[in-house]
Amino acid sequence: MYPPVRTEPVSAARSPVGLVLGSHMPPGDIVATARSAEQLGFGELWFSEDCFFSGGMAGAAAALSATTDIPLGLGIVSASARHPAILAMELATLDVLFPGRIYGGIGHGVPAWLDQMGIMPPRALSALRQCVGAVRRLCDGEQVTEDGHYRFDRIELAHPTATRVPLYTGVVNEKGLRLSGEIADGTVLSTLSGTDYVRWARARIDEGRKTADRTDDHRLVTYALFSVDHDREVARRAVRESVAFYLSAMPDTALSRVPGIQDELTALLAEVGADGLADALPEQWISDLAVAGDPDECVQKLRALLDAGSDSVGLWLFPAPEAGRIAELAAREVLPRL
Repeated sequence: MYPPVRTEPVSAARSPVGLVLGSHMPPGDIVATARSAEQLGFGELWFSEDCFFSGGMAGAAAALSATTDIPLGLGIVSASARHPAILAMELATLDVLFPGRIYGGIGHGVPAWLDQMGIMPPRALSALRQCVGAVRRLCDGEQVTEDGHYRFDRIELAHPTATRVPLYTGVVNEKGLRLSGEIADGTVLSTLSGTDYVRWARARIDEGRKTADRTDDHRLVTYALFSVDHDREVARRAVRESVAFYLSAMPDTALSRVPGIQDELTALLAEVGADGLADALPEQWISDLAVAGDPDECVQKLRALLDAGSDSVGLWLFPAPEAGRIAELAAREVLPRL
């Protein structure tokens, strides 16, 4: 059994819809967007750290400093890019500075980026398991000595966390989701997670929880490519390129296998290539894999993701240059209806 851990947002009255900061926006926009998200009533913030874009720790600290009490999750940082002892130190520092407001999020990272740095682990799931376990123990004030993918020799934090920080994993496929159910307090699901995939992922997580005899809460956060406009076609066009980009970047995962589009995706990529995929995308894929349309349609799609098992939906706002307008329209005509 695991000791109790804080898994819910600071206030139970918060919206089940959050806002994602990070790789899709310039660093100079982080503070203003975070402050606006809190003022507009979004339930939480998530910070995506994609390699070579905006740094997760610096960006998270800036966003937390600019806001009052909205919680923020790291969603996700790579288990390979930092030694777990350094990651635990960073998380603990954020929690001491902003107690009760930070969630840790750890995943593999994009293999191509890890290969560029020469840090792709030979056994990614084993490395993730060891990383999450060590971060948990270090943040809780334990001393860690162990070998594996990472080495620890009597390491302990001088300043462990002020509260017990929830640790999420960012995983996609069956084995990773089962592992998340075993070792994590929550899971962050990738963009392109449709309702069928969310239900399937929740079931795999529950299998892992059963294996570990876990009965505590496990919070599921689903990222969604999002655009809202009174002209639904304007909103759908705004996410088309990003839907195509992520499908071409992750063509052979459960995100396409579970909804049954992988064979058609493979054929399309062979025919038009990654550069031509956006123009060739079936309209149904945009409907199923993104949240885009007029306010009524966006409410319906977000409700469907919540009903499928998501505890929160993190919105990636598109088009990025109009993020402020999109957030204001969502806050005015979507959030109050959820």
